[in-house]
Amino acid sequence: MFKFKPDKTYVFALGGLGEVGKNMYCIMHNNEIIIIDAGVLFPDEELRGIDYVLPDFDFLKKNEKKIKTLIITHGHEDHIGGIPFLLQNVHIPSIFAPNQAYALIKKKLEEKNINYNGLRVYTSNDKLKFRNFEVSFFRTTHSVPDSHGIYIKTPNGNIVQTGDFKMDLTPIGPVADFPKMAEISKEGVTLLMADSTNALDEGFSLSESKVDEAVHEVFAKHTNNRLIIATFASNIYRLKHIIETSKEYNRKVCIFGRSMENNINISMEGGYIDAKDVIISPEVANTLKPNEVVLLCTGTQGEPLAALSRIADGIHKQISLRPDDVVIFSSSAIPGNANAIARTINNLYLKGVKVYTTSNEREIHASGHAMSDELKLMIRLIRPKYLMPIHGEYRMLKKHAKWGMECDIPKENTFILDNGDILELDNGNVNHVGSIDVNESYVDGSRIGEVSGAVLNDRKIMANDGILVIIANINMENKKLLTKPMITTRGFILINENEELINKIEKVAIKSINKSFKNPKYTYQDIKQELTKDVSNFIKMETGRKPIVLPIISNIKTNQ
Repeated sequence: MFKFKPDKTYVFALGGLGEVGKNMYCIMHNNEIIIIDAGVLFPDEELRGIDYVLPDFDFLKKNEKKIKTLIITHGHEDHIGGIPFLLQNVHIPSIFAPNQAYALIKKKLEEKNINYNGLRVYTSNDKLKFRNFEVSFFRTTHSVPDSHGIYIKTPNGNIVQTGDFKMDLTPIGPVADFPKMAEISKEGVTLLMADSTNALDEGFSLSESKVDEAVHEVFAKHTNNRLIIATFASNIYRLKHIIETSKEYNRKVCIFGRSMENNINISMEGGYIDAKDVIISPEVANTLKPNEVVLLCTGTQGEPLAALSRIADGIHKQISLRPDDVVIFSSSAIPGNANAIARTINNLYLKGVKVYTTSNEREIHASGHAMSDELKLMIRLIRPKYLMPIHGEYRMLKKHAKWGMECDIPKENTFILDNGDILELDNGNVNHVGSIDVNESYVDGSRIGEVSGAVLNDRKIMANDGILVIIANINMENKKLLTKPMITTRGFILINENEELINKIEKVAIKSINKSFKNPKYTYQDIKQELTKDVSNFIKMETGRKPIVLPIISNIKTNQ
């Protein structure tokens, strides 16, 4: 167990390192902890049945009385999605969030019936003061409004946490507050914790205004077609300029996807999007001419249940594709989703529609994350003594550290860390001093942390090799198998087409049970364990597969 020393300042991540998601970072000094962000990670196909992956809250539970506040950088799910689960497990005295994130968090808590009175709004002009910390904020540019970097003064040095950012000089929304970043730099920054998501991509990211121009061109080129645009529901500025372009071309907008509806409604309430008299229902959309409507939907990643996938598959209840439709993918592929996206695009082409993607036409998507030259610019602006890349897979963190070294940060002053690794700030110096145990928590339905690695492994086996159930009736007193075992399977083999194998498995099961009876000290559990082992080994030898073997043994008492 790591021992925290008095009067030292500590920095560590409970999530967000070695992965793109579930961001949660802690800064601790004596009896005070400040948390930055509480996000989720969306599971890949290996985590079957899991809805979300959460940061590890155990350390916070054990140190609950030290927590002073949770500060949110912006309103994306990988930064706010874990808040409802956190509040159900840990007492958080206050949550400070920028306006857009505040509204999204409030909506989440209402939907989950969580009564919490500590949610507060901050602006870039605010300061939060605690015994050991002073926290202020600077505006950054990202794909969602009200994105901020965090500046924290501590007794052992100043820390900057960038949140997610890009250096867009012609954004759709406000420009990042470069003068304030320069002012912070003058005060001396000990440690920079910076977004690494696009560290592998060299150069500058595309400006959102360039995407706006490309979308305008598509509207201008297809004045007689119905337009179907798929984009991230969380990309508020993209939604904003799609709606504004629709108004310019006298088109109404019909929204598909609950998350997109929520984000647009919250953005309208916050004044970020003006969609008055533009949004229409699917019923109205179906009565309009093709050149009078835009369908704005979720499903950029090929998600089977998302609106665009159902439209492409021809199973959407309200919208059917027309041969002259034009579909625009205004998004990039999240790693691991390429096959699902390709399937959706292929289905669209099979329906005869025109499809625009970033790869085959002008750039109709821009990332919200900084690429190499923007990361270097942030380093040059902030001029930190030490660099801790955050929010990225290991290869991204490593590349970000390389860009830091190119900007004159010594290699020994860069830290490529795992979740739980601890940095100690001591009088302006930073060292990696140890770690705490950090695991992942899984959300399966409404349950948190109840799904173990063993359960996930069983799900994987069932998905790949299926399950085989052996039902046997025995008499424990007489050590007798009363009937031939019954074998049934799901996802392993078809019983009717594999009678010979089933008969062999039955014989192995009978032999195994009778073998257990010969042990004078046998127990009910012994029979199940031996039966599972013997049948599993036989199936592995015969077929090369390893289905889950589930024995169901009933002790039937017979009349003497």
